[in-house]
Amino acid sequence: MDADKIAKYEEFLNDVLKQDLRTLLDHRDAVYEDIAHHLELRNTINTLQKAQADKKPLKTKVDLGCNFYCSAKVDDPSRIFVRIGFGFYLEMTLSEALEHVARRVSTLEERAKSLGRDAVAVRAKIDMVLEALRELQGIQRAPEAAR
Repeated sequence: MDADKIAKYEEFLNDVLKQDLRTLLDHRDAVYEDIAHHLELRNTINTLQKAQADKKPLKTKVDLGCNFYCSAKVDDPSRIFVRIGFGFYLEMTLSEALEHVARRVSTLEERAKSLGRDAVAVRAKIDMVLEALRELQGIQRAPEAAR
């Protein structure tokens, strides 16, 4: 009877809880990557605003794909296209784009915090299942100093 319980707990631990934790952490990492892209966009917009203040055309290099770059000159860098999701782009002024980036980063940070809290809850469940396994197997918990 105890062997069946132990097998079920181990199966639940390995097949469900650890997989849930891995999925949550992967989603959280993807959100952090998205935040990094938005922060990079914010830095680019700040560079464009400086170029616009100088009233000079912006000279840059554009990636055409596969790390193949060509030189480009932008006469009026006052508006940009921002990807807003689902393959859609929206033309915005630089100030509108900065506001969009700030809102989006705030939303993404909240999402990352939520995923972090969910991951902590799953870790707590993992600890609970491990403790149940210790009890079923009669294994003593290691003293705090030994951990």
